[in-house]
Order: sequence, then C-alpha cells, then structure tokens
Amino acid sequence: MIAKKTTLEFKSAQAAEVSKEIPKPSSSLAAKDGDSFDVIIVGGGPSGSSCAMYLGKAGKKVLLLDRAKFPRDKTCGDGISGKSVGVLKELGMLPEMEKVEHMKMYGVTFSNPKGTVVKIDTPSKDPNLPPGFVCRREVFDNVLFQNAKKFATTIEQFFVNDLIQENGIVTGVTGNHMPTGQKMTFTAKVIVGADGVGGVVAKKFNAVNTKEDHQCSALRAYYKGVKGMNDTIELHFVEELLPGYFWIFPLPDGKANVGVGMLVSDIKSTKSNMEKIMFSIIENHPVFKARFEGAERISDVKRWQLPLGSNRVKCFGDGYLIIGDAGSLIDPFSGEGIGNSLISGKISSQIIAKAFEKNDFSAVTLVEYETELSKEIDGDLKNSYRMQKWGKHKWLLNWMIDKAANSEKMRRAISSSLLHSEEKSKFSSLPEMIKMILFN
Repeated sequence: MIAKKTTLEFKSAQAAEVSKEIPKPSSSLAAKDGDSFDVIIVGGGPSGSSCAMYLGKAGKKVLLLDRAKFPRDKTCGDGISGKSVGVLKELGMLPEMEKVEHMKMYGVTFSNPKGTVVKIDTPSKDPNLPPGFVCRREVFDNVLFQNAKKFATTIEQFFVNDLIQENGIVTGVTGNHMPTGQKMTFTAKVIVGADGVGGVVAKKFNAVNTKEDHQCSALRAYYKGVKGMNDTIELHFVEELLPGYFWIFPLPDGKANVGVGMLVSDIKSTKSNMEKIMFSIIENHPVFKARFEGAERISDVKRWQLPLGSNRVKCFGDGYLIIGDAGSLIDPFSGEGIGNSLISGKISSQIIAKAFEKNDFSAVTLVEYETELSKEIDGDLKNSYRMQKWGKHKWLLNWMIDKAANSEKMRRAISSSLLHSEEKSKFSSLPEMIKMILFN
C-alpha cells in the first residue's frame, strides 16, 4: 500500500546534511542602504549565481540578492543536463558537486502510451564526466549560491519590491530586508532579473510569458522504495498527459523525484486534475503499479509553473537584463530549465563586461545579450517545440519507441539527439522522423 502522506523527515534530514557540508551564511548585512555596485543581480538561483560568479571573476563589484535563506527548496524535477555540466565544469564547480549527494545519470528510459519501455544510453565523451546528474535543488542551488559568495556581496531574505529608473534607464533597486524590516536602496550600472517566474524586473517591463499554450504546469513529490530504478532518468508518455509526461528521477539512498507535467492550455481544455492523474498512474497503471507497491511518499506534492522557451520574452532594455526562468528559457519538450539558466548567466556576464568596456549600459549595447543567447539556444528551443507538438500524436510515440526497443541503430540515433542539438533537428521534422523510423 502506498502511503498517501508522511512527515517531511527526508527534507529536514537532508537540509541538516547540506548545512554541514557548506558554510552557513553570515547573519549580518553585507551592504549598507545607499551602497553602489557595478551590477545588482536579483535572484540567487542557478542563473543569478552563475552570472555573479562570472562577473566576480572578471573583477566586477556585484550585489546578489535573494528573498530566501539558503539552503532552500525549489520545486523542480531535479535533473541537471549536459548543458549544465559544461558550465559547471567551466566554473570549476564539479569538485563541489562531488561533495554533496547526487546521482550520476547515463541515459534516459522512455515508455510509450501502449507501455513499451526502452532504455537509451547516452555515453559521455569524457569517461570521468557523466552526461547529467540528478540533484535536489535544495542541495544544488545551495552549492552554487555559497560559491557565488566568493565573488559577490550577498544578502539573503531581501525582498526587492521595485526598480529605480532615471530618464527611463534602470539604475537600482529598492526593497526590504525581511528579518529586520529595514528598507534599503542600492544602485548599479546594470540590474539583472534572475528571480524566476514573474520576477520583479520582468513584471516591471511586461516581459512575462502569459500564453497558456506556452506554459507547463508540473507536480512533484519525493518517494522512497520505488522499484526498478537505474542510472537513467525516466520519461513516460502516458496517454492522459500528452504531450506532457510522467517522470521518475532517481536520487541517492533509494529515493526518487516523481512527477507529472502538462501544458496549461491542455489542463484547462480537458479539465484535468493533475494530482489525481499522477496518483492514478502510480496506483493503477500496468507499467508502474508493481514498481510503487510498498513505496512511500516522503514529501508533500508541490506544483509550479514553467514558462516555456517556445514563447520567449524581451530580455533586455536600458540598464537591465532578464535571465533564467524569468526570461522564459525552459525547454518545451523536456521541461528542463537549469541548463539554459546557466548558459544565460554566462552570456549575460559577457555582455555586461562589454558594456563596461564601452561605458554604455543602454539597450543599444545590451541587445547583444539577446543576439548571443538566440544563437546559443533558439535552434534547440525550436526543435524541442516541434518535438512537443509531435508528442501529441499517440501513434507516433508508439511507433518510435517500439522501433527503438528493437533497433540498436534507432537507440543510437535517439541517444545522439539527446546529446547534440543538431541531431535533435532530425526528430523535430515529421518527415525526417518518419524516415528515420522507417530506415533505422
């Protein structure tokens, strides 16, 4: 029998473990009201922390603000892709990752609506570097944020409530330090909005993804005792969720991140109850019922919204940039956002450095962030959006995964598409996909 609700011992125990591994933040304020910086970053998640690290290494005076106190939970699937691994390696963060609890992933297990299951291995070019990880965001984000403290002034539990503008140019932020109630103002040459869905910078400039067919709603809970997990993340295309999916992402000590995701437009049009669907899959689906027998849910079910990169927003202006989830950069097919968040942190830091060289922080200079970001991620986002649309077709998913289950050549093609964006394009074109299925 699956436990319907349990205590949150898992979360509190793991938080205690994390706090031993990483130094606790100082309780004193690191900046005074009215202080000036080169750059202010609002939001200390992966995009904000990576941007702070890059800029700090470049010698910039950075203020990094976050409304939470780290370590803090972030509702997510906890998958960290190959894109992420590349940036983490560049930042020198992989040794830090080895110090905290995580699972190395070497592939993806898929199943189609008819129940065919296939494991696709994705071998890394570097035998010592896995194609991806699964790491709880409470742990992963804390590793990044604590490392960012080496390169930036940080204030936690600081709520930014408005931007300062002079002659239409953003020049600072105002907000409250929540533990003390102190109202504070800081100024900078550039303000970076890295504070997630509906962040203050994005809201101020009406740069929020509001299209329901380009938004995903997701639920997740943590379980222990799920049977049959291995060194792959699992994406299962269950009919009730298409083009979304049911996932199982393995974690250490026999635990797992389990969840479902659907387009908001589909949820509304079908009047779907996502939590009911998730528990029905776990308890009744022929592929998963036996795997969850005796499993225990060890957290509450949490929901969050994902602004998909199939509807990108304007992410620059006079004196500001928007990065990470705040900029609608989430992959429309997989729902993964950490990789593009880290990439946006890197590219934004490069463009900001150029702005300082020119001493020009207007949109004329900062537009280059949009240009470079588009070159890096838009092709992949477009391919993923096409794949998402094909994912509505049950017959196509059944055909492709059935073929992969019986063809090593097809499995290699899928594996290559997971690692290389140029290969993914073959799966984003319906004629190319049909040709591939027929001849592999």
